[in-house]
Amino acid sequence: MKSRALVPAVLVAGDANVDLVLRGDVVPRFGQAEQLVSSDGLVLGGSASIVACGLARLGVPTSLVARVGDDALGQFQLDALRAAGVGTSQVEVDPSTPTGLSVILSAADDRAILTVPGTIPTLRASAVRTALAATGARHLHVASYFLQPTLAAELPVLLAEVRASGVTVSLDTNWDPADAWDGVLSLLPLVDVLLPNLSELRALGAVAGATGSDLEVAHRLASFGPRVVVKAGADGGWSVGAGFSVQAPGLPVDVVDTTGAGDSFDAGYLAAVAHGIDDEGERLRWATVAGSLSTLEAGGTGRQATLDDLR
Repeated sequence: MKSRALVPAVLVAGDANVDLVLRGDVVPRFGQAEQLVSSDGLVLGGSASIVACGLARLGVPTSLVARVGDDALGQFQLDALRAAGVGTSQVEVDPSTPTGLSVILSAADDRAILTVPGTIPTLRASAVRTALAATGARHLHVASYFLQPTLAAELPVLLAEVRASGVTVSLDTNWDPADAWDGVLSLLPLVDVLLPNLSELRALGAVAGATGSDLEVAHRLASFGPRVVVKAGADGGWSVGAGFSVQAPGLPVDVVDTTGAGDSFDAGYLAAVAHGIDDEGERLRWATVAGSLSTLEAGGTGRQATLDDLR
């Protein structure tokens, strides 16, 4: 394993919003009915932000390029990122647009997310270019594709430039609120690693005209170019590419909150790559263990994995 000084820097691009997590009896009853929930938490949120924190905790020099508002929630997000060891010099503060906010209704076996976009859709490719030059990152991870339509439209040109410069790219689209899934397939030849969960895999597979098992769908998406590393919840995950398929189980844990588990999975996998682990099975083991451990506490970053955990 490389020493920290030799671990290449990673830049994460995407959303920086605050999560308000409500747990218990969270299915709303309208008609002005008041109901009591078990607990709440105001925590760092946003797929990109959680991935960045997970990478930093795993010893990877990590910066975030994103946008927040000039408000209390934006300051909360910046403080939490810095406390986690994430570089924030590339996070822009917008004086006129509020920070995004997600309200997460977390039940025992499912969750719903209500998001006020705020500054999330305002990130531009120009900011990512500037951040790559400033940080010297050798890997770019893009998160929450569908929440950032302006950046999404600019990604084909940006990623072509990035790949030409020798920087590798990973993409976690997250869910498409419009359920249209436009634009991703044409982007896949410019992506080294695609990181969907099972629902996202199936949705993208439907757009690609893929049929058959989840594994067959993953191979179809991999045929566009990227390695496809799939998050399968309690079942762990699997990775497919040209001529190979690898699986790794999750850890049996007493789940407290699944918020951000997929993002911690992403961080585990990308950290393994950054630390020079070549074996795909071991990379996947880092990912599944990191994802499992993150469910032991509330919020996306309350119990992210350390290097000692993964060793």
